[in-house]
Amino acid sequence: MMTERRIIHIDMDQFFAAVEQRDNPELRGKPVAVGHDGQRGVVSTASYEARRFGIHSAQSIQVAKRRCPQLIIVEPHFQKYKEASLQIRDIMHDYTDLIEPLSLDEAFLDVTENKRHIPLAVDIARDIKQRILETTGLTASAGVSYCKFLAKIASDWRKPDGLTVVLPDDARAFIDQLQVNRIWGVGHKTAEHMHRMGIFTGADLRRCSLAHLVQEFGKMGRVFYDFARGIDERPVISEWERKSVSCEQTFEKDISSASAIVIELYHTVEELLRRLEKTGFEGRTLTLKVKFADFHQITRSLTASAMLRTKQQILPMAKQLMGEVDYSREHPIRLLGLGVSHAVADSYESASPPASLWRELELQFEPWPDSEL
Repeated sequence: MMTERRIIHIDMDQFFAAVEQRDNPELRGKPVAVGHDGQRGVVSTASYEARRFGIHSAQSIQVAKRRCPQLIIVEPHFQKYKEASLQIRDIMHDYTDLIEPLSLDEAFLDVTENKRHIPLAVDIARDIKQRILETTGLTASAGVSYCKFLAKIASDWRKPDGLTVVLPDDARAFIDQLQVNRIWGVGHKTAEHMHRMGIFTGADLRRCSLAHLVQEFGKMGRVFYDFARGIDERPVISEWERKSVSCEQTFEKDISSASAIVIELYHTVEELLRRLEKTGFEGRTLTLKVKFADFHQITRSLTASAMLRTKQQILPMAKQLMGEVDYSREHPIRLLGLGVSHAVADSYESASPPASLWRELELQFEPWPDSEL
């Protein structure tokens, strides 16, 4: 008989803001947002005091300031956040090496077999939370369950400083009462789609057939079908392979002239090349991301036969992709981004090379739910 997996999800509470409040006592108990205080600045993390005003991650700084005139904006100090993250990761490694970081402030741990031979995952989660507090002065919330899907939702259940366990026998009741927008992969647009279908809770979702969900949501339909039944076989992956390198820039003012766009595209290519050199990443697919003033977002991709390593390769492709974007003074651009990713699976390497370039699918990306980054 297989041993039931024991998965913990550790999620730091208001991580960036908490670090700033820890290091500056004058910020404690006050509404704080970490981000750049500019016309196009975005909130990275908001303190719980700020969240009471409706301020959240990925929100415009200007909107946040209107909602909370007394809001304190703090420029981010990423080195401090990274140092705290490494301290937290060291604590986790005292219990298991099966750790899958999702960002600086959250990670999955598989403690089915753990270094300290502690039988209950909830005891491990409690230990980790206490040691994080003692070592860093920061609080964390933890979710414990038999799969990643439920552990992640559980970690957000009693924030801040929460600890929630979802046992296998309780999973169905727990999922049934979930609002669908709390389910992984259900963003704003997908939630609206589900609401039009009469799906508001996990129980509603479970009543839908697999065929119907696949018809409405494609491959994600199978994921939603399984999640509604508490099924998530994804392992905790401790060795992460980089799949892409990207960069983007939000402009202080929207741009619409061809000359301004070419200049910004050039700067974006330069930054992308710096990141490729720093990471040593190689890929053949270049993706252009464009966000317009109305926040409508599109991507365009091209794949080359050779690895993309130089400006002479990337800039012409970027210009070609940009040439297909419909923009104007009435439809200006707010953000430009470029990314390089793997074109094909590793198994393709020995096959015949593809044509010099081929067109890939145009994708509309839906934003993920708010996170601390």
